[in-house]
Amino acid sequence: MTNGLTIGYAAMLEQFHPTEAVELSAYAEQHGFSGVMAADHFQPWVPAQGQSSFVWNVLTAIGERTTGDMGPGVTAPTFRWHPAMVAQASATLAAMYPGRHWLGLGSGEALNEHIVAGYWPEAPERINRMFEAIDIIKKLFAASIAGKDVKHAGPFYKLESTRLWTMPEVAPEILVATAGPVTAKRAGRHADGLITVGAPLEKISGLFGKFEEGVRESGRDPQSMPKVLQVHLSWAPTDEEAMVNAMTEWPNGGMKFPKGDIRSPFDFEQMAKLVRPEDFDGRMVISADPDVHRASIQKYVDLGFDRIYLHNVGRNQREWIETFGRDVLPKLVR
Repeated sequence: MTNGLTIGYAAMLEQFHPTEAVELSAYAEQHGFSGVMAADHFQPWVPAQGQSSFVWNVLTAIGERTTGDMGPGVTAPTFRWHPAMVAQASATLAAMYPGRHWLGLGSGEALNEHIVAGYWPEAPERINRMFEAIDIIKKLFAASIAGKDVKHAGPFYKLESTRLWTMPEVAPEILVATAGPVTAKRAGRHADGLITVGAPLEKISGLFGKFEEGVRESGRDPQSMPKVLQVHLSWAPTDEEAMVNAMTEWPNGGMKFPKGDIRSPFDFEQMAKLVRPEDFDGRMVISADPDVHRASIQKYVDLGFDRIYLHNVGRNQREWIETFGRDVLPKLVR
């Protein structure tokens, strides 16, 4: 951590066996990264990625092997999960590792959520479900800390009188993942922080503005709210290798369309055949030069992000961790 800035490691459970993901997270911390983000996936994006382990088990093991913050960035508390189950998983992790766990929530993608064979609604309903789920999770956290039961009946979910019996002294902060301005404003009203992915700077500025409006409407100070970013990038010893890694390991990074309704990694694999190297322009930095990556990450720091989790899309994780730990992280300035 430098000057209140956290640069963390994005552990890719879609690409690495859980044992390796844990080892890489510990290795990243030894080389100056602080904190770990891991996504709640049931399937990888494309079959070539090859893995998809259960995020809560892996975060627990990461908690044992590291000292920084950690959270699912993100989980959808809405289709595969009832919000009460997400609340219980999160509360348990926070009780085991006090002050280290945050809960990243999103509205879900068909790739992971359709597997329980429920109806897959359009985006507005998915977002409404997410905010109702956040309401339930917050009620459970608050009531449980106060030693009381709580119940809920809403358009999408029911919760009969209960509480979380294992609870940390302080509830985990709830961060909402969004790339849309309307959702960002609602997140400001209801959540404790914002998560987004690398995007054009002016788009992110607009998101921040809407989020801060929502925070002020809720009577809180936007400056106290964490702004969290996940950055996908491709570094390798040569530009050519970096591009090959992007094309083979992370072609979804070059797909310029919404991906929330696609159900199968094999469908993504077919679409990946249409991705060309130039499709990554403006979406992901692909370079052998650590300084090019540093300058790109610095722009996000300047924009006001507090925590940035980096995902190098190649399999060359250890070499990348060493290089960035030496040549990039120490040069970032808040």
